[in-house]
This record gives sequence, structure tokens and C-alpha cells, in this order.
Amino acid sequence: MNIKSLAIVGLALVSAVPLSAGPKKKKVTSRAMLERMESVPCGAKQRGLSGLGTVWASAGITHVNSDEKLCPQYLLRTDEMEYHVRPTDGKHPVVLPIGHEVEYKIKGDRMFVKVPDGDKKTRTYQVVAMNPTNPDTAAQDTSRPSPEKP
Repeated sequence: MNIKSLAIVGLALVSAVPLSAGPKKKKVTSRAMLERMESVPCGAKQRGLSGLGTVWASAGITHVNSDEKLCPQYLLRTDEMEYHVRPTDGKHPVVLPIGHEVEYKIKGDRMFVKVPDGDKKTRTYQVVAMNPTNPDTAAQDTSRPSPEKP
């Protein structure tokens, strides 16, 4: 009787081990295609003495040189959405390879982008705009009046 109970307990343990020792689940990463890069105005560089206050203004020194500052803006396209993003590091933005696939995560208004073919570093970008890739065609069809037949 002792051997039967030992065999049943052993069989129960052997059958339970494969259920709990399965492979770990892989995290599914979101992927997008880098479609294009544009240079868009994002501020102005000002050089000169206008910001020094009233001490210099009383002396008549108010000369300012201002140039329009351009920032890179990328278009990332997925199956459902188009994202327009700008790098958060304005002084040293890294140029991403256009036409390559990237992995991304979105948290709030920030997008964390990694190029698996490149240096594999995750960089932070600010999401400026989001547009659906395929808007509902049914919603567009109902907004137009249908032609009436006589």
C-alpha cells in the first residue's frame, strides 16, 4: 500500500512540473517605420544685449541678432497611427536612419525609440502630433448626402 501511494504522489509531481515550467512569455514590442525627417521651426536663437536689463537700456544698448532655430521632426508610421515626434535633447539630436524599422514605447507625451539595426540605444522623443493612418471610410460616406434618384 505504501508503494501505491508513493507512486501516485510521484506521478502527480511529474505531471505538475511541466505545467509550471513553461517558457517565459516574450514582451511584444511595438514597431514603426521611420518615413521621413523634416526641419521645423521650434524657437529663436537670440544673441545680444537686450536681456541685460535697464542698466544697459538706459545707455542705449539694445542690439539683438535673432535667427530662427530649426529642429528635426520625424514621422513614424504604424498600421494604425502616424506619430510626429521631436527629440527632447535639443542641443545634440541624433539623426535617425530614414526607411528603417524602429521599436517604440509611449508613456504620456514621451516616446522612447530604439533602432535595433543601429546602436540599440533608447532615446526620448516628444510626441507633437498623432493622426490615424486609415480613418473610417464609413464615417466619411455618411457625412455626404446621397444623391436622390427620381
